[in-house]
Amino acid sequence: MALIELAQVNYLYRTDELETRALNQVSMALQAGDYVAISGPSGCGKSTLLSVLGLLENPSSGSYRLNDRETIGLTANERARVRNLEIGFVFQAFHLLADLNVLDNVSLPLKYRRILSKAECRARAEQALERVGLSHRAKHAPGQLSGGQQQRVAIARAIAGAPKLLLADEPTGNLDSATGEDVMNLLQSLNEGGMTIVLVTHEARFAARAKNELRMHDGELRDAGVGAESASLGT
Repeated sequence: MALIELAQVNYLYRTDELETRALNQVSMALQAGDYVAISGPSGCGKSTLLSVLGLLENPSSGSYRLNDRETIGLTANERARVRNLEIGFVFQAFHLLADLNVLDNVSLPLKYRRILSKAECRARAEQALERVGLSHRAKHAPGQLSGGQQQRVAIARAIAGAPKLLLADEPTGNLDSATGEDVMNLLQSLNEGGMTIVLVTHEARFAARAKNELRMHDGELRDAGVGAESASLGT
């Protein structure tokens, strides 16, 4: 059973005078444990595809099954719950709250589950920080950290809830080359531990580190012809 199944997904942006097709008949399947990089020029639909995968946007048409559950037609509250329980997000911007320390930033999404006690939220956050090598920074404010450290905190926040799927949208975009390598090493380590990752990047050297690379062009998803051991394109 595939973790992700997209079938003929379209996404249209509409204004009064213009209709833009951001995704055009996109089909793909990912198994648990896959690590897929999606690359392509600016404006080709990469981030829109990630927003659909993360249940931040509803496709205009098509089917999206996550963990064998059809997501099209879910209410806003149902989508939010699935996001909180099953999907982790890492963005180019770190989106850390300046008035919370590192530990509280990581534990905040867990508190919305309401089924976890305060102690459980704290324990999971501490474990996530340990996993990214920043447990010694738990009481620091985000502003006291380097850019690479802040991105590691963002990754810890994304994985603290043990999501089935981690979506990373240009996670090295605000980092220098060496720090970007460190973040990519961390993502690779997480994948080797069994986490399913979809990475959007414009960096060819980072895309090449995934098990499979797909390319987008004008809203269409294409096999890049490398590492085709895991993800597959639908027909």
